[in-house]
Amino acid sequence: MTIRNNYVNFGYVLSDIWFSSSQNMNFVKETIKVDFVMAIKGNRKVALSLQDKLDGKYVKIEALPLKKDAVIRVWFEQVNFPVSIAKQVFKNGDDSEGVLYLVTSDLNLTYPKLTTIYQKRWKVEEYHKSVKSNASFAKSPTRTEITQKSHFCASILAYIKFEVLHLKQNHNHFALKERLYLNALQVAYQNLKQL
Repeated sequence: MTIRNNYVNFGYVLSDIWFSSSQNMNFVKETIKVDFVMAIKGNRKVALSLQDKLDGKYVKIEALPLKKDAVIRVWFEQVNFPVSIAKQVFKNGDDSEGVLYLVTSDLNLTYPKLTTIYQKRWKVEEYHKSVKSNASFAKSPTRTEITQKSHFCASILAYIKFEVLHLKQNHNHFALKERLYLNALQVAYQNLKQL
């Protein structure tokens, strides 16, 4: 683990394909001085040796002979250090095959460790989806900085409340939101009947 000036402990910077640029790789490894694990597009080009990099001989990642459960060392053109790449193959819900290429600056990671570390990123995706969909984070009707901050804080507090309810009732956030809506509709209908 690494402790930074903001006192957040972390071992790796994880990112999806959108943030796996050469500039970000260099920044994380050389400026922050921590290793990364990132998803990367198969059409990115790499050199298979330092000499190939110096000679400008690059091949697409998807053309590499990556064996199952294997990690190989490669060089990117604009990255100042070698990295390891792995190919993760998985089944989609419709039985089609999906491929995810992973890159890491930690040259000592094995395939199982690399995929396990990257899998931890999924919790962040779940958080973003829930805070946007269930706590209306992105639906702020506000215009001023103060009201926007208040809305964002309220959305995050709503997410925390959903998480507490999830732990108590063992229902996911979407099911809890549905139950809340149903209860609100029933109360509104009862009030309407009394009018």
